[in-house]
Amino acid sequence: MYDSIVIGSGIAGSVVARQLAEQGGRKVLVVEKRDHIGGNCYDRTDEYGILVHEYGPHIFHTNMEDVFAWLSRFTEWTLYENGHQVVARVDGELIPVPFNLNTLHMVYEKEEADALEAKLLEAYGEGSRVPVMELRRHPDPQIQAIAQYIYEKIFLRYTMKQWGQTPEEISPEVTGRVPVLISYDNRYFQDKYQGVPKDGFLKLFERMLDHENITVQTGTDAREFLKIQKDGLVWGGQRFTGSVIYTGELDELYDCRYGRLAYRSLRFAFEHFAQDDFQDGHSVVNYTVSEDYTRITEFKHLTRQEHTDGTTIIKEYPFAYTGAEGEIPYYAILNEENQALYQRYKKLAEQTPGLYLLGRLAEYQYYNIDAMAKKALRLADSLLQEA
Repeated sequence: MYDSIVIGSGIAGSVVARQLAEQGGRKVLVVEKRDHIGGNCYDRTDEYGILVHEYGPHIFHTNMEDVFAWLSRFTEWTLYENGHQVVARVDGELIPVPFNLNTLHMVYEKEEADALEAKLLEAYGEGSRVPVMELRRHPDPQIQAIAQYIYEKIFLRYTMKQWGQTPEEISPEVTGRVPVLISYDNRYFQDKYQGVPKDGFLKLFERMLDHENITVQTGTDAREFLKIQKDGLVWGGQRFTGSVIYTGELDELYDCRYGRLAYRSLRFAFEHFAQDDFQDGHSVVNYTVSEDYTRITEFKHLTRQEHTDGTTIIKEYPFAYTGAEGEIPYYAILNEENQALYQRYKKLAEQTPGLYLLGRLAEYQYYNIDAMAKKALRLADSLLQEA
């Protein structure tokens, strides 16, 4: 009945399903465990009429013209004219993050800031993106002092809250995501396109999956139907010879036979206030030193909503994922031990013809939305070429 089965309806599953259905005429079944599509990008209107992101804030940003054009078929965009900007509350003051030359001049007196700026420009060059751990290794004691300030005030406690580890204990890939910028650019991302779908993420996914060759089943646990055997795949008790694209947790697919992969999870606390503004116009404020939560997002500012009757915020509290009911794995903890464990599961999957792994959970990697969409398109095109 189906040529392909896609397990999961987040950006990975939805993009690959649409491409297979549209470009290859494949009959595709999309199976989603949750009662809605869109994965962690899912958004909804709360009881106060404000569009909120159920699983934390999501922003689309990219320099990939082809990905932007492809996704733009399913949505118009609310693009940020000055990019997405984030501030951190440090010692009672709001400073731009990533740390940049504007931040430098906020935390140092002018004469000292000018001298430090000159040193940074000479050492790294204008426009450079320098990981804080690299900055700490610079031989100049004054640059080391800047690095130590950034490390203590922006990275250390925030990293320990977010990851449950010190910056030294986690992958350089993670600490390098928010580098020190040797520029006056206050944007959190430096991509050409930055924003959110004009009508929300859910509408984007609904349009993407609205195709005559796509059938969507929500509230369905694929593991109740999918059986992995040595000689192939079984779906619903019958041999399945098409492709199965799996986007969920890889260890869960094999009942955690080698042990559970480590993730960080998040607890969200939504709050509504009968006032027009909560964060003085800031969409995201990071709490890098104080508080148990890592950041507060104010949705009106994030999505540029015109709403004068109150405002809704969300606080994020990280914790270690245990696999308990209701917990969601958000961020893979990328260290040698965990990656070695993942490779054991991946080898199992590679032994099964017709099974393909795609997405943050299935690949145990971090992906931005644009990179994930790009990889999903490539996988779909590869599968179509093999036919």
